[in-house]
Amino acid sequence: MIVVTGAAGFIASFLGQQLNESGISNLVLVDDFSRKDKENNHKNIQCELKIDRSDFMDWFSKNHTSVNFVFHLGARTDTTEMDYRIHQELNVNYSQDIWGICTKQNIPLIYASSAATYGLGEHGYQDSHEVVHKLAPLNPYGESKNNFDKWALSQTQSPPFWAGLKFFNVYGPNENHKGRMASVVFHAFHQIKKTGGMKLFGSHHKDYKDGEQLRDFIYVKDVVSIMMFLHHKNAPSGLYNVGTGKARTFYDLASLTFKALNRAPKISFIDTPIDIRDKYQYFTEAAMHKLRDVGYTKPFHSLEEGVTDYVKNYLNT
Repeated sequence: MIVVTGAAGFIASFLGQQLNESGISNLVLVDDFSRKDKENNHKNIQCELKIDRSDFMDWFSKNHTSVNFVFHLGARTDTTEMDYRIHQELNVNYSQDIWGICTKQNIPLIYASSAATYGLGEHGYQDSHEVVHKLAPLNPYGESKNNFDKWALSQTQSPPFWAGLKFFNVYGPNENHKGRMASVVFHAFHQIKKTGGMKLFGSHHKDYKDGEQLRDFIYVKDVVSIMMFLHHKNAPSGLYNVGTGKARTFYDLASLTFKALNRAPKISFIDTPIDIRDKYQYFTEAAMHKLRDVGYTKPFHSLEEGVTDYVKNYLNT
């Protein structure tokens, strides 16, 4: 069986759906399934069983012989949660327990890291192991992800294959439950539908004009494609960036959402909230040569292609 943690969440639920579409249904889904706002994400995924995350370690320790792969995507992903203890428990300790069983029982593991580990990008966006100890994340979420990456790299014993995936700005279906943490495409769509316009964060950085903050936006379909590639590919273990390698502006993103709705752009700007203003990344762009070098050749969705597909075939249906 294949374990997918975080299976009620955004990326993991889409992974579960895509695994089903590829003919794989021997899944063990792990999450807190009590939230009604996540129910649509997982209710139609074909699986062997669903396990509450608080019960999973006990189940895994007893049933590891039935598991041949783990996608560990469950995490506390709220970048505005400032209590590090919450991130430590879910993003570090829980991940270490999974790593331990996978190592002892020889089970391959893919886990979710994050581009939030790169902080302001002082050391660039290379998924090199040598730079990990120099990184300075901007919030407890990024810190927890980097702490687990450092811990994983320091281990003398590891799963037979492992990959920590540094997700950049992911957008796409199944993020309805994320609230403030949902993608700008999601928020733009709903703002446009409600008000006819879209408000973006203005710039508080002298080198960037309003709306010209740059991020590496990647469509969730590409993220899942990469994970399924690594599931089958005999690739070297380690950290891998998961972006497109092409930074685009938030203005582009909002404009393309208007275009997908056949509307003229009507974009205005508001101040970035105080609680995230000094922890705001103005530029991210993944170096993608490591993934390409191990044989991933599929082209990524352009921002135009991804936004159009998301808006027309998911949000607007």
